[in-house]
Formats: sequence, structure tokens, C-alpha cells
Amino acid sequence: MARTVKGGTDARRERWKGHREARRAEFVEATIRAVAKHGPDVGMDEIAAEAGVSKPVLYRHFADKSDLYLAVGRRGTEMLMDKMGPAIDLDGPIRPRIQGIVDAYLSVIEEHPNLYRFVVRKSFTDRPVEQDVVNEDKQLIAAALARLLGDYLRAFDMDSGGAEPWAHALVGMVQNAGDWWLDRQSMTRASLSDYLTTIIWHAIDGLLRSAGVALDPEAPLTTEFTDGDRHEGPRLRVVDVEEA
Repeated sequence: MARTVKGGTDARRERWKGHREARRAEFVEATIRAVAKHGPDVGMDEIAAEAGVSKPVLYRHFADKSDLYLAVGRRGTEMLMDKMGPAIDLDGPIRPRIQGIVDAYLSVIEEHPNLYRFVVRKSFTDRPVEQDVVNEDKQLIAAALARLLGDYLRAFDMDSGGAEPWAHALVGMVQNAGDWWLDRQSMTRASLSDYLTTIIWHAIDGLLRSAGVALDPEAPLTTEFTDGDRHEGPRLRVVDVEEA
């Protein structure tokens, strides 16, 4: 009777798993290229041709079209956060920081408009999908912004309870404006980014002024405040509203 070496079996299983994951990743990238070429209504024939395989090969790695759609959506999330993550984490003056975040989002949908429409429309799927990729992206970005807004509000001894709904409102505004812009293309990305930044900055400015705080939008800003920083420190300029 042949002996079974458990360690060897596990190693082969892991190699096969790694191979399948690598092939799935290759097919996801091929799908993204096919979407860019053929638009958001791309079909499996175009995807298979782009991947250089037959449709049955694709279906050996994805349960159905909805499974492939979700894999592409997850990859789209990675691409989005690769741009937005550094912009959200970057320190600096508040208005340029806002503009960097907004422009990072717009740059992704500008560079991949068909991929964005493919994910948002969900027309490719052949069954309802339990995972809402678009909503998860919005939740992810809003959560990061809520933490950022909450830090600033608490730094000025203000109620941070509104940070989460404000963050979701801002994300919704930018996304809706981005949808409009992709369809109309009536202005440059830089112009739209500046318009949205102006709205967001004045909303934050108005909120802070209601608590008696006026910020210079071009002054370096940090949430690591000291008592000296609150008045005339090098990283933050706070001006009494009555004097501003």
C-alpha cells in the first residue's frame, strides 16, 4: 500500500491554491483591460479574448459572472484607496489637504471611467450580489474622513458627534458631482476639484467659526495641538472671530 506523506500533500495543495489565486488575479486584470476597451457593457467573450483563454477556462476560476464582478470590484477598491489613502493621511494646510483628497478620487474615476461605470451599474452580474462594492467604498472613505474630522473637532473642544454624518454627506456630494462630471465633461478635473474644495472648506470654516475659531486655510495644520499652537504656534494660526 502506498504511503501518503501529509506534508507533501499540504505543500501541493498550497501551491495549487497559490496558482489559482494568481490566475484569478490575471483574469481580473484582463477584465479591467477589456472594460476599458469595450465599455461597461463588456461581455464574457471580450474578456476571454483579452485574457487569451476560452470562456470555460474563465468559469473554472469564477463561479459565475457575479463572482468575477465582485473580484473586479475589490480590485477597483484597491486602486481607489491606493490613491486616496496617502491623500487622507497627508499632513499640511487644511485647504490643500481637502483638495488633495477630492482630486485623488476624481483622478481615479477620470483614469478609469469605464471601470467605474462597470462597478456602479452592476449590469454585468447574472444574479443579485450580496456584497455592495460601491457602498463599501463609500463607507470606507467616510470612516476615514470621520476620524479626521473628529480629531479636529475634539482638538478645539467641540462636539465631534457630527463627524460621521458630515463625512458621509461629503462623500455623497463628491461622488454625485463626479458622476455628473463623467457624463458631462463640461469642465476640467482641476476646476471641479477646486469648486468642491471651496464648498467643503467653507462648510468646515463655518462650523469652526460658530465655536469662535477662525483658521487660515493655507497655514500648516495638525491635530497634535499644544496650548501654544492654539494661539500662535508655527503649525496653526487661530484668529479670534471678532478680530478676523
